[in-house]
Amino acid sequence: MILSFMIFFSGLLSLVLVRKHYLMSLLSLEYLLLSIYFLMYFYFIFFFNDFYFIIVFLVMGVCEGVLGLSLIVFLARKFSLDFINSLSCV
Repeated sequence: MILSFMIFFSGLLSLVLVRKHYLMSLLSLEYLLLSIYFLMYFYFIFFFNDFYFIIVFLVMGVCEGVLGLSLIVFLARKFSLDFINSLSCV
């Protein structure tokens, strides 16, 4: 359980430190999503023994990843950029 919290805070720290590059920010968000998934898995194993909500959360996380990657592809093809700082001029 402590390991899951360490994973979460290291993902949060990486999101704060590497926020200029869009792909690295998206990877940090996916890392945070994975740590939250582990925390929910441990919580539901010990207390409820119900895994339906975990599957719904996993599907929403996959949809978030697909939307982020499609936005990267759109920005790279249309404007040939993938930095967050240059999104203000778009």
